[in-house]
Amino acid sequence: MLDWINILSAWAIPVMIAFIPLYASIKKVPVYESFVDGAKDGFSTAVSIIPHLVGMMVAISVFRASGALEFFTGWLSPLLARLSVPSEVLPLGILRPLTGTGSLAFTTDLIKTYGPDSMIGRIASTIQGSTDTTLYVLTVYFGAVGIRNGRYALKVGLFSDIVGFIAAIAVCLLLFG
Repeated sequence: MLDWINILSAWAIPVMIAFIPLYASIKKVPVYESFVDGAKDGFSTAVSIIPHLVGMMVAISVFRASGALEFFTGWLSPLLARLSVPSEVLPLGILRPLTGTGSLAFTTDLIKTYGPDSMIGRIASTIQGSTDTTLYVLTVYFGAVGIRNGRYALKVGLFSDIVGFIAAIAVCLLLFG
């Protein structure tokens, strides 16, 4: 079975890359022209969201450099200790909605420090898969289409991140604790 999965995964992307243009040409779609038009649209979209991304990156840098991350971590650590939650994963819960790269770097550091099979490593990995970079997603997608009022999307996104964070911890403590 494992050999079959390895063969399938090795051939999946090349088959799709060959199949899509072949299917498009059968349907009489101008493949190259469609690709070029999509690339033009993608470039203009990228240019339009650059100011939003720069603003978000500056805000994240200020948040981390100001000591706000450490303040929130120190403030919530006693509560987490009473709930048997390792306080080392709290910064990940704060960083994950802000920055994917920063949270992945933090997760990598936790795994290097405590090991992938430690409770902290398992919780960090589960948080990475259970939450999203909400502010990045809202910045990119809303900036690309020009939405200016995203307060409900922000509330729902951050609420789902909190639920994902709590659920990741609960599941790991239940399964591995």
